[in-house]
Amino acid sequence: MRLIELHILQSFPVSCLNRDDVGAPKTAVFGGCSRARISSQCLKRAIRNLARDQFPAARFGGSRSRLIIEPLRRHLLVEGLSEEAAGVYSAQIADLLAGLDEKTVDKTGKAKEGKTPRVSTLIFLSPAEMEALAADVAQRVTSDPKAKLDARTLAKVCNSVPLSDAADIAIFGRMVASDHSLTVEGAGMFSHALSTHKAGNDLDFFSAVDDEKLKEEDAGAGHTNTLEFTSACYYRYAGLNLDLLADSEHLIALSVEERRGVVDAFLRTTVLAVPGARKNSMNANTLPAYVLGVAKEKGQPVQLVNAFEKPVRSGDGLLDASVAALQAHYRQLKATWGLDAAAECAIPEVSLDAFCERMVRHVV
Repeated sequence: MRLIELHILQSFPVSCLNRDDVGAPKTAVFGGCSRARISSQCLKRAIRNLARDQFPAARFGGSRSRLIIEPLRRHLLVEGLSEEAAGVYSAQIADLLAGLDEKTVDKTGKAKEGKTPRVSTLIFLSPAEMEALAADVAQRVTSDPKAKLDARTLAKVCNSVPLSDAADIAIFGRMVASDHSLTVEGAGMFSHALSTHKAGNDLDFFSAVDDEKLKEEDAGAGHTNTLEFTSACYYRYAGLNLDLLADSEHLIALSVEERRGVVDAFLRTTVLAVPGARKNSMNANTLPAYVLGVAKEKGQPVQLVNAFEKPVRSGDGLLDASVAALQAHYRQLKATWGLDAAAECAIPEVSLDAFCERMVRHVV
């Protein structure tokens, strides 16, 4: 397996970047003590959003949504179907792919009063797949108005379209419970970010003042509440399977240079993306303190999280101690297990531009 791996250390101040079901920062037990945690799902969404926004030429054009009926209807109209037919067939396509949400739309594609038509489960589709579905269905029903659509045929249409405009589907993968032939194994691999040290959640008591409160009333606040936050230095891992990324179900349709552009965008956004939760009240946008990049021509993914199985303790900040622990653990693994790297590069020893340039050389 040809790989590029990123090992990232990043310190965040008071924040709640990823919340659990009661609104508290997520945690996990590792090495026998509680750690702050940011889930891989949360990190992947931040990466995907940043890539789409900052690197449009890198083809991160996929959309994961329940709101696929209206886009399909628009594509069918472009293909020449009438308003009525486009509504009916967009609903049929959506129903076969992800099941209609009967609370919002009927079988004819007509929205129920006050509702936006949607399907019952999220589905991740590329723009080219949407267009191909509309073109195929329009051709089919134009030649035979009694033609019946089936899920297997629609899946074949999607699978016939290269993911050349949806690097995000190729990297992050797609799971479709209704038809496993549409499932795409993601070429990207991500860990949950864990604090390198013992970390717990703290409570913030806050109040809001009523600006228009009458003077004769009591001096109390207009609103009081509490919320939880944490602060920590996190280790996170991301890997990219270059062989899988270039295979027939992923980005084989792209040239080497185009795939290098995708990988460059992935590296930059993985390093820079920060989840946006509570960004207005606890802005935690920082940059990583240390990024180790490893390119491998063969082997398997290897996290370095066990550098922190014994939690870092320091009376002089946690970043430097965490960097030292990571470097020492990596040296030990190389000496003991013979880990073979085609290239290694670290930030801040080099700039982000130089780092990405060295890593993408291994995309072929």
